[in-house]
Amino acid sequence: MDNKDYRRSFTANVTAKKAFDNIVNVAGWWTSSFKGSAKNVNDVFGVTFGETKVDFKVIEAVPYKRLVWLVTDCYLDWLKNKTEWTGTKLVWDILEEKNSVRIDMTHLGLVPGIECYKDCEAGWNQYLGESLPKLISGDEEVVFEGSRG
Repeated sequence: MDNKDYRRSFTANVTAKKAFDNIVNVAGWWTSSFKGSAKNVNDVFGVTFGETKVDFKVIEAVPYKRLVWLVTDCYLDWLKNKTEWTGTKLVWDILEEKNSVRIDMTHLGLVPGIECYKDCEAGWNQYLGESLPKLISGDEEVVFEGSRG
């Protein structure tokens, strides 16, 4: 089994501050069913998609450089193992380049072979390939419904 965690990177012609501020604007790129705060250490937040819910705690925050969100609880209604994400982490690294920033997101624990990998990979590819880059770059906000992950 391949144990490589899910990773996705993209580059935007914005400041690190703008990238960071838009990543923590979870309702702007992931789901409007968002409660809490995703910006500072010890912040807690949750997202829901129908019956699916995921709760997070911010365990690391270096403004404009890095965020780590720990999944503290979840209920993934379409899986046999409905708590498969619990204990996984979303790691955001914002790296300043010449006239842009590179955003690297790693979902530690989301690896090929686990039950949700294909659905979650497709969901992350949509959010990190479309809605978050559009929000960060200042394009019209796009709301995507129906993706898992």
